[in-house]
Amino acid sequence: MTIDVRERVLALSSWHHDWSGLRVAVLGLGVTGFSVADTLVELGSRVRVIFAGEDPEREQLLRVIGAEQARIAGDEAQLADLEAFDPDLVVVSPGYRPDHPLTEWAIARGTVVWGDIELGWRLRDKTDRVADWICVTGTNGKTTTSQLTAHMLLAGGLRAAPVGNIGVPILDALRDPQGYDALVVELSSFQLERLGEISPYASVCLNIADDHLDWHGSAEAYRAAKAKVYAHTQVACVYNRADAATERMVEEADVVEGARAISFGLDAPPPSGFGIVDGLLIDRGFHAERRSSAYELVTIEELQERHLGAPHLVQNILAAAALARSRGVEPEEIATAILNFELDAHRAQHLGVLDGVTWIDDSKATNGHAAAASLRALERVVWVVGGLLKGTDIGELVEPHAERLRGAVVIGAEREAVLAAFAEHAPGVAVSEIVPEGSDFDVARAAVDAAAALADEGDTVLFAPAAASMDQFTDYADRGRRFQAALRALAEGR
Repeated sequence: MTIDVRERVLALSSWHHDWSGLRVAVLGLGVTGFSVADTLVELGSRVRVIFAGEDPEREQLLRVIGAEQARIAGDEAQLADLEAFDPDLVVVSPGYRPDHPLTEWAIARGTVVWGDIELGWRLRDKTDRVADWICVTGTNGKTTTSQLTAHMLLAGGLRAAPVGNIGVPILDALRDPQGYDALVVELSSFQLERLGEISPYASVCLNIADDHLDWHGSAEAYRAAKAKVYAHTQVACVYNRADAATERMVEEADVVEGARAISFGLDAPPPSGFGIVDGLLIDRGFHAERRSSAYELVTIEELQERHLGAPHLVQNILAAAALARSRGVEPEEIATAILNFELDAHRAQHLGVLDGVTWIDDSKATNGHAAAASLRALERVVWVVGGLLKGTDIGELVEPHAERLRGAVVIGAEREAVLAAFAEHAPGVAVSEIVPEGSDFDVARAAVDAAAALADEGDTVLFAPAAASMDQFTDYADRGRRFQAALRALAEGR
């Protein structure tokens, strides 16, 4: 690649610059990859999408919009295709590791490599209504916090939407002809790895626990990626007082002069914080007399009535309130938004009570940190656990929660490690192992039946697997849907 071409690409920082004729290779044809291809074709670039898995619907759409495509299995064959295309720019979907052969080849030859978030930042000015970006990351709670924040911004009269890792590609939102006042950008550690030079209006890292270490290579690299969320923040860096790592991230961040550090936590807050006093969620961060006064938001009792009272959900609410308040949403508007907010399916979702037993679907708990948050919120639990553990030490979950466990149902491909953890740390807890019997075996129904047999009146069955789902299900949502369907079948049978 010539220096002139590289400099031309790096100078592209607006929708209204000349992107025509640019040779762009897009790696991956998921929802993100297609949004990148669609956007760049609209801008007049020559786009070639390189991917492995068959996707008939998106492949047809690529043909319709006029993008080239190369469905090729194997890194060597894909690399040969990439070399032949000779791109000026490579845009990488989030799932590609930093050491992937295709991105390493591009970087070694001097080709510019971006993720969709950096591309989106450069294209954010398609309309005159240029949105402020409010960026959200953390090991757990990202989606709920992003949805809550957008919900609060809407209650404050702003045109806002949650985008990014939440499932709506940021480029799709940026091409909306009406524009937005604010976009709440949920960022995975994969997206943060290739964040680029963006400047959020406000930002938060909700919490940190080891996750995706196989992808990042180490806990240090994972945390370094998460810390990027605070870089160049303009107004408010929101952090978790109970998680010292997030406070250090803020202290070490290079932010815009004047940006404030705003904390949240379940304790009484300092003057620049959000927290709880006498059962009230309060805002001391944005009160003019915050050293002596605070705004009251909602009560813990009101949250409990709406199944939002679990400690980790309260933390998400406080973080979202801090972000929304930084953008000017009034306390009473925040309160209204909180009290009419409903959680997404499979996120600590209360399914009801059957024969005196409460059932909760938290299939989104795909790691130990998330499952621990749900366990801490309950007293008498029959826990449905297991799947692909991703290195999670289940013993570290079982030991501190052993006294509240009334039983456990173990599912998934890595059952032996889970069973060993219970034998070591909770030998008195009744454990039921679900062993698949044939290809058409209904794991979810067997798990529900086993949990119902273990649970007594007053117990809660918690479906929080602390593991990924792809061993026995399509994804966490499929796992949750099957669990709920099995519970409905049980209720109908009763």
